[in-house]
Amino acid sequence: MLLIKCARCKSKLWKYQKLGSGEVLRCHKKRISRMYAVETDGASVRCSCGAEIGVDMGDFIRMRRRAFMYSGVKVNRL
Repeated sequence: MLLIKCARCKSKLWKYQKLGSGEVLRCHKKRISRMYAVETDGASVRCSCGAEIGVDMGDFIRMRRRAFMYSGVKVNRL
């Protein structure tokens, strides 16, 4: 389980179940277990500090590379 944080203000954004060892470039909404300080205005996903974290693409959120940090463990696929 990964904890996604804002790179600007370090506040928690959401908890995400990452499958595989690749980069976190897409966060599928069905794998997000808890939302914290997230605001959406149309297609844009923002932190409460105003930093744009990603773009809402329907089933997933396309993440901006330098807008977030994460900590935790990725689950390897079998």
